[in-house]
Amino acid sequence: MSSLYLTHARIVLPDSVLEDSALLIEDGFIKAIEPQTVRGATMLDMRGQTLLPGLIDVHCDAIEKEAEPRSKVLFPLDFAVAQVDRRNAAAGIMTPYHALSFSNSEWGVRNNETAARVVRAIRAFRGQGLVDNRVHCRYEITDAAALPVLERLLEEGAVDLLSVMDHSPGQGQFKSLESYVQYMMGNHAYSRDEAEQVAREKLQSRDGAAERVKVLLAHAQGRGVPTASHDDDTVQRVVAMRSLGVSMSEFPINLDTAKAAVSCGLPTILGAPNILRGQSQSGSMRAIDAVRAGVAGILCSDYQPSTLIAAAFLVAAHTDLTLPQAVALVTANPADACRLNDRGRVAVGLRADLVAVTLLRDLPMVTHAWSAGRLVFSSHYRVPVRQMAPELVPA
Repeated sequence: MSSLYLTHARIVLPDSVLEDSALLIEDGFIKAIEPQTVRGATMLDMRGQTLLPGLIDVHCDAIEKEAEPRSKVLFPLDFAVAQVDRRNAAAGIMTPYHALSFSNSEWGVRNNETAARVVRAIRAFRGQGLVDNRVHCRYEITDAAALPVLERLLEEGAVDLLSVMDHSPGQGQFKSLESYVQYMMGNHAYSRDEAEQVAREKLQSRDGAAERVKVLLAHAQGRGVPTASHDDDTVQRVVAMRSLGVSMSEFPINLDTAKAAVSCGLPTILGAPNILRGQSQSGSMRAIDAVRAGVAGILCSDYQPSTLIAAAFLVAAHTDLTLPQAVALVTANPADACRLNDRGRVAVGLRADLVAVTLLRDLPMVTHAWSAGRLVFSSHYRVPVRQMAPELVPA
């Protein structure tokens, strides 16, 4: 039996914060909080650090940049998966859902065949990495060819979360044809003619999309896979997606849509980079405004894992949410939405997915991370004495 005793920590519980507290880990689980007696355990002094549940990231497509760092430059997939695994451990994300887009042959890693290979590479790596790597498949509804590919992946048990998205110009994230063309030219090195041609094809391919979405969502839900809609932009769309059984609303475009999602019982997913930057990259709703309006359920790192923990602390500092409530946006709430009953909270009996954080110039920096009780990241920062609370200043 392996035991680790963490002492003198500031522990964030689901509804309170314990100062100068202690926690006991045994065999990968949280055995006790402030135990009366401890025998035979390795002790680690966490003085001056805050202990949180391991972060759960329901949407991050950083794997795409690891696999294809430049346009049409593909790295070996086992190498890419191993690197993004390390990035997540350092960011305190113990349960990442790697987001892979299936968009036919539009570009590189989002090609259906390549995306499917990445999904299978992640699954093959699972159990060998530092964190609990999972797969979030994103279906572009204008792509009829992706439907059988995703159905096969679902049958293989390779999909942990499925979302449906429509990136055709004129709605959702791309409110005009020009915004879509500019995105394709800037992000994927397309010429204007190429981008405009893709836009025309995407609009033409919307025929039959509604039936494909219905079939795929039913297939996923029949296998117990949580489902989400992406870039909801109207109340009507939220209602329609809810009627198809989706259980989350990713990146609602505006406040009215977010409110509609919440009223339908759908937790909303918003981007941590949006919180950090104070704005959306596509001109949509500011995530901090959704938090303040009480319609933000989950934060995800979107494309940058390191933003997730920073966003949680920013929310606690700049809204009425308490630290436990802000931390829940990146731990308990995504755990509930993804039906992960064994993690997401610091509580006796749950997995010892834990993250220790110190503040460096008001920035929360991960010092230690444990995945099921196994130390997967450790780093030491030189924290200036003036930043430490008086009672924590070394003698």
